[in-house]
Amino acid sequence: MSTSTMQRPAPPQPAGAPRIRWVSALAGGVAVLLAGSCMVAVVQGGQWIADAAIAVAVVVSLGIALQRLPGALVAFAQLAGLLVALSALFGEGLLPGPGTFAAFGDHLREAGGQIDSGIAPVVPTPGMLFLITAAFGVLAVAVHAISVSADAPAAGGVPLLCVVAVPAALSAELLPWWTVALAAAGYGLLLVARDGAFRRGSALVTGGVVVVAVAAVLGLALGGAATLVGTEGRFATGGSGGSGGGAIGLNPFTSLRGQLTQNDPVELFRTTGLPRPTYLRALTLSTYDPARGWSAATPRPGVPLAGPLTPDAPAGDPLQVTVENVGFRDYWLPVYGQPDSVSGVEAERWAYDQSSGIAYSQRPREESTWQQTGVLPTPTADQLRRASGAVRVDPVYRDTTGVDPRVAQIAADATRGAGTDFDKAVALVEYFTGPQSAFRYSLETAPGNGDDALVEFLTVGRAGYCEQYASAMAVMLRTQGVPARVAVGFTAGTEGDGYRSVSTRDAHAWVEAWFPGYGWTTFDPTPLTDGRTVVPPYVQEAVGGEGPGEAAPPVPADEVPSQEVPPAPEAPQVEAPQDVPQPTPVAEDGGFPVAVPLLVVLVAALLAAPFVVRRTLRGRRVGAAAAGGPGAGRAAWDELLATSQDHGGAPEPGDTVRSGARDLVRRHDLDERTQDSLREVVRLVEAEWYGEEPPARGALTRPLDDVLGAVARSGRRSWTARLLPRSLVAALHRSRTPVA
Repeated sequence: MSTSTMQRPAPPQPAGAPRIRWVSALAGGVAVLLAGSCMVAVVQGGQWIADAAIAVAVVVSLGIALQRLPGALVAFAQLAGLLVALSALFGEGLLPGPGTFAAFGDHLREAGGQIDSGIAPVVPTPGMLFLITAAFGVLAVAVHAISVSADAPAAGGVPLLCVVAVPAALSAELLPWWTVALAAAGYGLLLVARDGAFRRGSALVTGGVVVVAVAAVLGLALGGAATLVGTEGRFATGGSGGSGGGAIGLNPFTSLRGQLTQNDPVELFRTTGLPRPTYLRALTLSTYDPARGWSAATPRPGVPLAGPLTPDAPAGDPLQVTVENVGFRDYWLPVYGQPDSVSGVEAERWAYDQSSGIAYSQRPREESTWQQTGVLPTPTADQLRRASGAVRVDPVYRDTTGVDPRVAQIAADATRGAGTDFDKAVALVEYFTGPQSAFRYSLETAPGNGDDALVEFLTVGRAGYCEQYASAMAVMLRTQGVPARVAVGFTAGTEGDGYRSVSTRDAHAWVEAWFPGYGWTTFDPTPLTDGRTVVPPYVQEAVGGEGPGEAAPPVPADEVPSQEVPPAPEAPQVEAPQDVPQPTPVAEDGGFPVAVPLLVVLVAALLAAPFVVRRTLRGRRVGAAAAGGPGAGRAAWDELLATSQDHGGAPEPGDTVRSGARDLVRRHDLDERTQDSLREVVRLVEAEWYGEEPPARGALTRPLDDVLGAVARSGRRSWTARLLPRSLVAALHRSRTPVA
């Protein structure tokens, strides 16, 4: 009876060249492409498919042609071939040169900007296509190295999992079912496509099909629990209202622009009972830093949603609406107007910060339906002009630290003749949206080349989407002493059959200014032309008469004050001009592309996975041996055999414990002291196996450590052997060998 877990090595191949496993190599390439079908949820269009197929084809072809070489050399050649392919597709010629690597850097910076500023599916820019193609090529190299060179196709599922995990993490929607099925089929092909397996009718084929089918069903069932669209918001981990660390994701407008650029809008809400079209507020941004843009402060401890939420709400139209959540999941619960109470949600999970007007939770949630009561304020223009009293808001809402004095001067010129804070707000709305305005709406705005991006937007570019307009107007209001903040949420949506439908197309940002007695009041400076803008009655009233906007035409570019013009009285002390965020952030020159560290971490994780698995198995076996009791001897002996195999040993199957021990002494040249320890291990193992006397706690610890240490010191291992331990490869091989 055998007491060893080792299998006899496979019989040697016939004399001559090693057999080229082209079936497995092709299966690995096809598996990568099938798993990569999930990228349809991340990138618009299908151009990436052709580029990815070229990269994978180059890797597979080189793998087949060079398979007689050691695995490390094959991988190196595949990476070199991939570099040539990338150079031909995205560089300046077939052979890589300085210009090619410069182009690669530009592509990575472009892709990093998209990762920072967009949500799936993104536009297939050259940078994004380069990143995807390179990733497919690297993953194909990893799959070939594991499934073909190391003959461990089951472990090849790890990089395939990464191919699926990236789209699953970036795409907020459930991946199309057929992409999950294709990914599962690719893994199944990798498992069963051994040379000759189909011809032999191997049981491996049947077993692989069953395993993959079960995995696909479970994956689809579990995936059904994550069907909602999120907006990727998050709180700061610390700090207070003035902290710049509370940015929403990497940019407060990350999800906003990503939703606006989607080809196919996703419905998010259906609202009934709304008395008139109005904006749906998700969160507000209070802190402005010229170097980083707008960010949301960490919400203060809030009050329960049962209310009252806004005790001092002004008079207005009563509000009693029902919001049906179709596809929204986030930290924020959007609300209309001045809310008084919210019901129908898990009340203990949510709170309302009265200072910022945000209903929030500590982690993303989706509520199916909720009801909100409250008020839609209806002040008149004259009432807002006469608003007076103490300013009872956080000073952060008037902070202009670091704002370029030219912005204050432009704001002063645009509001010249406006006698009240309300008139200043209306004048700025007209400055951006009035008939004499030179500004236009565009999603394609890119960062300028001037010394201050906000000044350049106001004077040279004059094109942007709601981020630029809301950001600029809120800053300009603050320079004129009016408390202001940026609100992020959704426009009123479109009329449906008895409800209003709000989709990702309605994502929007606007300005809220504070007036004594009336609180936060909405103004929208974005020059939309598609009818989505909701113009409040008080703005219509002010503009329809002799509104201040008519007396405040846009400032021509050649009349913009230079830096030498003294700042307006309200302007703060000047700091070094810095750029504010733009729709498509681009890394500064010399900056490290965002995608590079992500790719490095991915490759490092793939390479380290077998080593980590082996260390985990060792720790478990040594721990079980030290604990004593039933199974301790088996754990100790299995670890001795595995450590011996990792360092070049290969005990024969059928060996008894004592013959196996003699083989350990011979192969690793163990000294007398270590042999004594090995005899003690053998004695304890045999007592458990044949005498049913399990080792006591700690009895195996010292002798086992002595022998393991001596075996580990018996010879140096190559880096390949360290990263891919022989015992782990053998275990994977045994697990997929059909039983006769």
